[in-house]
Amino acid sequence: MAKQFDALDDRLTAFIEDQHVFFVGSAGTDSRVNVSPKGMDSLRVMGPNRILWLNYTGSGNETAAHLAQVNRMTLMWCSFTTRPLILRCYGTADVIHPRDDDWAEAVAHWGDPLGARQVYDMQVDLVQTSCGYGVPFMDNARDRDTMTRWADDKGEQGIRDYWEEKNTTSIDGLPTGIFE
Repeated sequence: MAKQFDALDDRLTAFIEDQHVFFVGSAGTDSRVNVSPKGMDSLRVMGPNRILWLNYTGSGNETAAHLAQVNRMTLMWCSFTTRPLILRCYGTADVIHPRDDDWAEAVAHWGDPLGARQVYDMQVDLVQTSCGYGVPFMDNARDRDTMTRWADDKGEQGIRDYWEEKNTTSIDGLPTGIFE
C-alpha cells in the first residue's frame, strides 16, 4: 500500500543513500515524457525537503529543457535487494549551470568533476513509498568508470563542443539553456 509524506525522514534518507541507481522523470508542456536512469556519486540529500543532483554530460539534456518550461521533476529509487521498496520524491527544481554565481557552492559537494553539466536543486513537496514487490533482485557488480574516462579524454573544450553539438536542445527542439 502506498504511503505519502510531506518530507523525507532519516529512514528514507538512509534508503536513498544505499541505492546505486535512481531515475528522473520530467516533461515540458507538450513534449515527450523523459525518464532517465542516473548513477555514479551524483546525489545528495540536503534535508527533509531538499535534494541536490549533479547532472553529468549525456547524449541528451531533456530535464533542463523541461524544467525551463514546466518546473516539476520526479525522482524515483527502487530496491533491488532484500527489502522491497519504491520511493518517489515529487517537486520542483532550480537548474544551476557552471556560469551561475551559485555553481561553485552547489558543485562543491562533488569537487567539481570534469563533465559536470548542471546541478539540480530540488525542493521536495511530496514523498511517496510503495511496495516494490514486483521489482527483481539484482546485484550491483561495480560502478562504471566510462563517464569519467570519456570526460578525461574529451577535456574541458571537447566537452563544451559536445554540449554545443548535442545538448543545446531537447529531442523535441526545446532549448536547454546550457549556454544562455
